[in-house]
Amino acid sequence: MNFRSFMTWRIAGLLLAMLIIVGLPYLVTRLNTRDTVLANNWVAHSTEVRSLAYRIAYLMRSSEAMTYRLVVGNLGKATQADAEGAAQQVPHLLQQLRTMTRDNPAQQTLIGALENSVTGRLTLMARARELRRQGDVARAGQALSEAAELFPFAAKIDGIVANEDQLLAARQQAADKRELNGQLVQGITALAQLLLLAIIVVASERQIRQRRRAETREGRAVLRSRLILQSVREPIALFDANLDSLLVNNAFSDLYGEDLQQSSRSLAEIGDGVWNDTVLLQRFRDVLLSDRELWDHDLVQRTADGAQRHVVVNARRLQQDLTDEPALLLTVSDVTVRALTEEKVIELNRQLEGKINQISDINRELEAFSYSVSHDLRAPLRHVAGFVRKLEHHLAGQLDDKASHYIGVIDSAAQRMALLIDDLLVFSRLGRGPLRLQAVDMQSLVEEARALAESAAEGRRIVWTIEPLPMVIGDANMLRTVWQNLLGNAVKYTGHCEVARIEVSAGRSNRGDYEFAVTDNGAGFDMQYVDKLFGVFQRLHRASDFPGNGIGLANVRRIITRHGGKVWAQAAPDRGATFHFSLPATDVAGAKHGESAA
Repeated sequence: MNFRSFMTWRIAGLLLAMLIIVGLPYLVTRLNTRDTVLANNWVAHSTEVRSLAYRIAYLMRSSEAMTYRLVVGNLGKATQADAEGAAQQVPHLLQQLRTMTRDNPAQQTLIGALENSVTGRLTLMARARELRRQGDVARAGQALSEAAELFPFAAKIDGIVANEDQLLAARQQAADKRELNGQLVQGITALAQLLLLAIIVVASERQIRQRRRAETREGRAVLRSRLILQSVREPIALFDANLDSLLVNNAFSDLYGEDLQQSSRSLAEIGDGVWNDTVLLQRFRDVLLSDRELWDHDLVQRTADGAQRHVVVNARRLQQDLTDEPALLLTVSDVTVRALTEEKVIELNRQLEGKINQISDINRELEAFSYSVSHDLRAPLRHVAGFVRKLEHHLAGQLDDKASHYIGVIDSAAQRMALLIDDLLVFSRLGRGPLRLQAVDMQSLVEEARALAESAAEGRRIVWTIEPLPMVIGDANMLRTVWQNLLGNAVKYTGHCEVARIEVSAGRSNRGDYEFAVTDNGAGFDMQYVDKLFGVFQRLHRASDFPGNGIGLANVRRIITRHGGKVWAQAAPDRGATFHFSLPATDVAGAKHGESAA
């Protein structure tokens, strides 16, 4: 944490402490005052409720007494008005009492009962007065008696007052408890203030000690940094906003032959003006102004030893701690050896490209020669085959067994030569034609090749085991040729088995490539000749045992190699063989657009 951050946190802590010391007592006093006012209000409220209840009781008794006097004797109009005054005032007082106690369900119930009694009693007293005016004194007295018996209210008044007294006692108890809590909180607040002040004092002293230790460590760190800077072999320099040197290491001074440790120099003057490039100096100013770092800028400079050196310059802006002005950190890397090496590598690559082009030309010439020879051999071969048939027709009936055998050998050799030419042309086309990449269903290609192989082996018992195969990216026609050759070979080399067993499987390699395998229980081969297996016209069995030209596996290897995969085999004599090939795992969806590659 730097000094500015430290001071910010310290001021914030002091402000928070002051707020607690001043604000907490104010808050506690405010809460106590509020509780006191609230308790006084509740006492006044209870007193007013009791007063209203007693007022209702007084008015009811006064009205009843006046009504009784009216019934037993005529006392004039004043007594009549006094007797009727309760009926006018009591309902209003009941409503006022109900409003004041609306937050107390128990009081509301008692007031409701009181209201029923008062209403009934007022009604019977009014009836008694009416009967007295009519002259029926007996019935008027009976009405007064019924009012006293049917609608008593004194007990309800006492209940209301008693309930309010209980509430007042409970509220007084709560007020006393709040007062006690307030005193407790005040005591705790005082202790908290003392503790907080003690913490502030201790923390301040601790922070002061930490700051002194931090300043000591910072001074030592600066000294170590300067020592490290001076010991670094890479030239490093620090410049101010005007590109005047602030700090350079020994490697920088040695490279440009100037003592910059004691005096400040402008960058444009260092090294006899090797930095005095308007464009370069402007780029350094851009780094200072807009914080756009300069990375791996190549320069050729003549240094203090007079040598022409290739250097790589990096520059970035730094913010100085004590001032707001930015500084430029400049590092210089001598890459002369690397530059010379790169020039040699470029020259070697150029020579290698020339060799590759020569080899490519030679390969194209060889393929063209192979195609031309194979194509040109067809004409004389057709002549040989044609004239053999004409000779056989011309000498019909005159040929002995030896002559017929000779003619048959010539005809068979011509047919075999024609097949070899056809296979050679196919092999040549596989190396020249472009790959038409698309999504290929290997399952359907295997089924198609299986049907073709079975049609050439009618009457044989062949047990097929074909696992589910994935979709791959490749040239469908070329991959069809691969499966036809592999499955055809498996059927052919199991020809001496009573029951041929052929298995097709697929999996994934550690690299994620698809790996396919064709396994049979046929003749197999000796693994010491495996290197010859995929060569052109290479055979590991006699033609009399298993027919063929020995070019099918060469076609398989060329096709798989062009797809970026590889082919290998495992076998043992008379114990069957397994042929493997791999294909790169490519996104099937991306190839459904019919991409093509050479």
